[in-house]
Amino acid sequence: MNEIFRKDTTSNMFPDGEPVNLSRRGFLLASAGTAAGALVIGFGMPVRAARAQQAEAAIVPGTRVPAFLEIRPDNTARLMSPFIEGGQGIMTAMAQVVGEEMDMDPASFTVDHAPTGPDYLVVFGKMRITGGSMSVRTSYDTMRHLGASARQMLLQASATRFGVPIEELTTEPGKVIHAASGRSLSYGEVAAEALDLPIPVAGSVKLRDPSQFRWIGKPVQRLDVLDKSTGRAQYAIDAKVDGMLHAAVQHAPRLGMTVGLIRNEDAIRAMKGVHSLHRLPGAVAIVAERWWNAKRAAEALQVDWQEADGKPIVPGARIMPADFSTEAFAQRLAAEPGTGKDAEVEGDAAGVLASAQTTVSATYHSQYLHHAQLEPPSALARFNGDGSLDLWMPNQAPEMFQADIAKTFGMDASKINIHSPLLGGFFGRHFLYAAANPFPQAIQLAKETGRPIKLIWSREEEFLRDPMRPMAAVRFRGALDGNGMPVAIEAISICEGPSESISGHNPDKIDETAVEGLTGKAYAIPNKRIAQIYVENPTMLAYWRSVGNSMNDFLYESFLDELADKGGKDPYELRLQLLKDNARLSTLLKSAGELSGGWKRGPFTAEDGTRRARGVAMASPFGSHTAAIAEVSIQAGEVVVHDVWQAIDPGSIVNPAIIDAQIHSAAALAVSQVLLEEAVYEKGQPVARNYDLYPILPPSRMPRVHTRIVESGEKMGGIGEPGLPAVPPAVANAVSTLTGQRVRSMPLSHYTFES
Repeated sequence: MNEIFRKDTTSNMFPDGEPVNLSRRGFLLASAGTAAGALVIGFGMPVRAARAQQAEAAIVPGTRVPAFLEIRPDNTARLMSPFIEGGQGIMTAMAQVVGEEMDMDPASFTVDHAPTGPDYLVVFGKMRITGGSMSVRTSYDTMRHLGASARQMLLQASATRFGVPIEELTTEPGKVIHAASGRSLSYGEVAAEALDLPIPVAGSVKLRDPSQFRWIGKPVQRLDVLDKSTGRAQYAIDAKVDGMLHAAVQHAPRLGMTVGLIRNEDAIRAMKGVHSLHRLPGAVAIVAERWWNAKRAAEALQVDWQEADGKPIVPGARIMPADFSTEAFAQRLAAEPGTGKDAEVEGDAAGVLASAQTTVSATYHSQYLHHAQLEPPSALARFNGDGSLDLWMPNQAPEMFQADIAKTFGMDASKINIHSPLLGGFFGRHFLYAAANPFPQAIQLAKETGRPIKLIWSREEEFLRDPMRPMAAVRFRGALDGNGMPVAIEAISICEGPSESISGHNPDKIDETAVEGLTGKAYAIPNKRIAQIYVENPTMLAYWRSVGNSMNDFLYESFLDELADKGGKDPYELRLQLLKDNARLSTLLKSAGELSGGWKRGPFTAEDGTRRARGVAMASPFGSHTAAIAEVSIQAGEVVVHDVWQAIDPGSIVNPAIIDAQIHSAAALAVSQVLLEEAVYEKGQPVARNYDLYPILPPSRMPRVHTRIVESGEKMGGIGEPGLPAVPPAVANAVSTLTGQRVRSMPLSHYTFES
């Protein structure tokens, strides 16, 4: 939660987010406008605290305790999280990790999003993004050391206060104990002295033995639930500042088109509440006293849109052809000639395929997907008297946005203050995508009006400019030996990956995000070749929850079932055979089978009389491994997913309750994409401009989800995304078993099934 929104004692600490430079010795927060007697450890959490006097080159990310922690007299703490909370539970996880080593109950923490600055570049010690399921696993050691350093500083300050050697002191949650004299100090009581101490040198603090963990590995209650349950949680769409105006836009129907004649401009300017009308790259904006007035006026605009002149409206954007359709593009992908560039090669797949007596060939497809997050995009931009810019907006990488704004608008990055509220869903939506975010428009409007501008894209405008999960066609070939076992597999993906779409295609390299889920499979198939044929999309592409795995595991795992059928093998047993030398994944698959009450493929008759079948699939995304089993039936021609059983091995864990929640949410999104979701284009425009034509999974079709965590003790993997990729192929494989109709594309709403 951003400081501008807090209603408790912190809300007035730093009015409007203005910079505050608190002294390093026992400074009373009362003099900064808060409760008397509050003492801070560190810089006291000013919004722009990352721009301290220390040179960036001298700052080792994640080491300066004052940049992250405030301890209050009531023995509560405020932690600045380097990662953005969007429902995945990262605020709670950060409090658990830091609190564990600090010896402070995570329940006593308030967690806010950190400002921009070098202190917070804790992802591999050099960057900061909330994505790729990287938050905890890349910062785990760093944040543990941060908490341990804070504890050491509190111990040292207490030793001085007591006049005893530090070795005589221990801690209990939230306090320092001197057992010999029976004295103790709460952390809040000693925060002032601890504030002035040097940060312990690297390697000088001792981490807690995992066997002694109080909170890591436990289902600690989420810290963000109360505010979300009571309506106090604040998102970018809720942001307010004094004197702001509201804005809405009408975008060109196709990306690349520019503003021509506005036929009713005078009438629009005269509409109730309208402040001004503005021409933007590829859009017209209406600024008004209220957003509803701005929206009504924007919708009433009659614009003669001009065709693109060959140049994108903004750098990095594409030009949408007037004749583009997803149906024709899918056909083109499937027919694209060539053998592609190697992404992964083992053995001699081509030779084995050429000589094998039994082969299987099939082409699979994945569809475009919208992010369709609940909170529509918004941005609030305010220029200040000193030339600085404050920007409130949903984002997954504050420094990335800060650098882009500095470059685009010719500003000094130190003058750009990014405020990062809670995200109302993200799924990869809130990264830098050209022409796909409202913040450049808000900044331009704030410049032109001289007033703070809060711009909200309506759902219709979001669906028009949302960059999508890529579309792909994959040509598979497989060879079986005399026993029906796969001995060779080839997968040629015809697609463009999201990374190369954003950063530019390099003909000498493979975009890993295009082929992940095809590459890296652990099955012991001795000959394999995975390749990519690059085909540029006219649409803007983006990351989507679990990225390439979200489509490629569906494609690969479904084709593996085809190989099982051709070889007369049970798909569950085939996977076990292919993983017989992989103890970790064998254990995981067996765990999923046990969780489901024992594997049975079917078709079989359930207790309610319905005919059902089960499907199985596995995935290994983002350092974790999953195995999923789904049970389905067909009712009134529709696929019903009754149950999903999923086992996950993330190596080691922080909060099992959060993992369970993430598996549930990932399963919901997975079932939604395999049954219903698809972004369709006709004549260069999206058919769906709202949820009426872009259906997402309703509660009535949500399956029961059962989870099991298999903590192998291996290197920690991700959590937010791994629960998704194995579910769509498990569902599709179950449907294929039940109906005898092989499913080779999503969504299943395209298929006609007999009940």
